[in-house]
Amino acid sequence: MRFDIITLFPEIIENYCKYGIVGRAFENKIAQLSLIQLRDFGIGKYKKVDDEIFGGGVGMLLKPEPIFAAHRSIQKEVNFKTILLTPSGQTLNQPFIRKKLLPCDQLIILCGRYEGFDERVKSLVDYSVSLGNYVLSGGEIGALTIIDSLIRLLPGALPKGEQVHGHDSFSDEEGELLEAPQYTRPAEFEGLKVPDILLSGNHQAIANWKKQYYSL
Repeated sequence: MRFDIITLFPEIIENYCKYGIVGRAFENKIAQLSLIQLRDFGIGKYKKVDDEIFGGGVGMLLKPEPIFAAHRSIQKEVNFKTILLTPSGQTLNQPFIRKKLLPCDQLIILCGRYEGFDERVKSLVDYSVSLGNYVLSGGEIGALTIIDSLIRLLPGALPKGEQVHGHDSFSDEEGELLEAPQYTRPAEFEGLKVPDILLSGNHQAIANWKKQYYSL
């Protein structure tokens, strides 16, 4: 899968994508990352990317021209989708990631800043996505959330022995199941004990115990 991220702060994306499962996936060519600096497409001598809001309003709005130019500069796969990170978008969840985003060969992600985007930018977009009912300084955290959650689902991204994401929280069809509590050694720590059932060796009983947690 290929990720093309349009952002004013590519360093945020780049730094995160050097580490852990995500970093290994890019290093091993399981996924590809391209960072597009929006200011490279800014207007005039000072590479302007924002302007005042028509009709009044606090703050500055990202202009459409640089975003359209940045989007058009990207070489696109046949099966690509464009995602806009915005508070008004649909809330990101695991079923959406699996059903809508995972089948894509390429995702172009637009990261907002300031007061957001000129409304006309939405004509480029297939999906508008929000992380939840709160406001962040920009779309980079949302872009990283999409990248991380998708890479975990790509074949070969997780090391052998860890490829159990089908049992992860929210991995059911409706995205509602939660993983059961998990423990490791020691069996007792400061008076807190691991449930006896997990030490019993009875795999069927353990499986039944875990099922009680498989709902929100």
